[in-house]
Amino acid sequence: MDRDIRRAIANKRLIELLYESKRRVAEPHDYGIQKGAAKLLVYQVGGESSSRIPGWKHLDVAKIERLVVLDQAFRGSRGAAHRHHKSWDVLFARVE
Repeated sequence: MDRDIRRAIANKRLIELLYESKRRVAEPHDYGIQKGAAKLLVYQVGGESSSRIPGWKHLDVAKIERLVVLDQAFRGSRGAAHRHHKSWDVLFARVE
């Protein structure tokens, strides 16, 4: 999964995944370690959620299932995401 997340960020490709039993389609923006756990900052654009769509989500990578990198691209950084970019212990990848 690590390789797929990095590839999706580098190539600005949407991802589809299951998270907390909900199918989600999202733009992956940041991937790294926060407080000792692998996390993924995404902008969810489709699928299901218990909160607002579209919208920013911080996902625990250990809870992600069935991640697929889609052929559909997204434009890249959303600019206003700075308030969603948390402090990372280690940042593996960030969309530009």
